[in-house]
Amino acid sequence: MTISPKAVRFDEDTLWVSLSDGRKIAAPLAWFPRLLDASPEQRNSVELSRGGLHWEGLDEDISVASLLAGQPDLTRRGARQAA
Repeated sequence: MTISPKAVRFDEDTLWVSLSDGRKIAAPLAWFPRLLDASPEQRNSVELSRGGLHWEGLDEDISVASLLAGQPDLTRRGARQAA
């Protein structure tokens, strides 16, 4: 069974995602700097796909799997530090 996003909303500091299995999950916007810095209009231009969320104008993609795993966006944190 593939769990997909059904709805997305934001409050002042949190991303909320409703899933196809009935769960609602939350993640701090601080985990996603592009979303944190975005305007409400930019945040609301999200595209839902079978496996995640996409913001074309922000070049941001978040998978349902990473949200469920509690994994923040590591692209701006120097993912090569452990090399």
